[in-house]
Amino acid sequence: MKEISGNTRLFGILADPIHHVKTPQRMNEHFARIGFDGVCVPFHVRPDGLADAVAALRRLNNLGGVIVTMPHKTAILELVDEASPVARAIGAANVVRRDPDGRLVAHMLDGEGFVRGLIEAGVAPQGKSAYLAGAGGAANAIGFALVQAGVSRLTIANRTVAKAEDLKQRILSLHPGADIAIGTPDPSGHDLVVNGTSLGMKPDDALPLDTQRLTPDQLVCEVIMQPRDTALLLAAQARGCKVHYGAPMLACQIELMAQMLGVPDAA
Repeated sequence: MKEISGNTRLFGILADPIHHVKTPQRMNEHFARIGFDGVCVPFHVRPDGLADAVAALRRLNNLGGVIVTMPHKTAILELVDEASPVARAIGAANVVRRDPDGRLVAHMLDGEGFVRGLIEAGVAPQGKSAYLAGAGGAANAIGFALVQAGVSRLTIANRTVAKAEDLKQRILSLHPGADIAIGTPDPSGHDLVVNGTSLGMKPDDALPLDTQRLTPDQLVCEVIMQPRDTALLLAAQARGCKVHYGAPMLACQIELMAQMLGVPDAA
């Protein structure tokens, strides 16, 4: 492990639970690769302690900022001083930079990271139809990013239909020509099937969609990184589908996050 000194720049990740996070490892690898004197550590913060934790972060003068993951991506917007227009439209953020004066600035990179992960895996979303399970933090960002990337049609399916409709209208406010529908648990008839929910992190979680309706011509994608093989992906493979794991979304965000947090491209 690298030596940490009084000159080391600090970064963190806010999450609850915290055991599954992979960002500190990947971010520290990035710092080592570019020769930057920084360290990223996990901060386990429960929802009822988020406001106090964020207030304390303002006081840490050697803090460059934090990455934000479930369940804090939406709540964090009410606790920062500024958020990018995209983050405001999405209604969630996953990275917060701390400026030297203590101001906190938020942005959302989940969707951009997810789409870049697909492209690097050889899957261009442009012209493909996409089914998105969920309308929360990560799903919000992915919905915006898929439309921005040029999918031919986006279907949003959420347990609470009103949330799916709300996401649809917010995407249309930025992309009025997009073809967006409200779906059911049935993902059939789409090229890409994406789980944008947290269902799958726990062994007893319900499936986020009706896997019996999957067909071998579909690519089934996860945002969950731990476990690597979620129940959805295992069911999809059993149906003959190709799968796309959750890890690439994070891998493709690391450099983007570091840039947002003020880390130079090379030390």
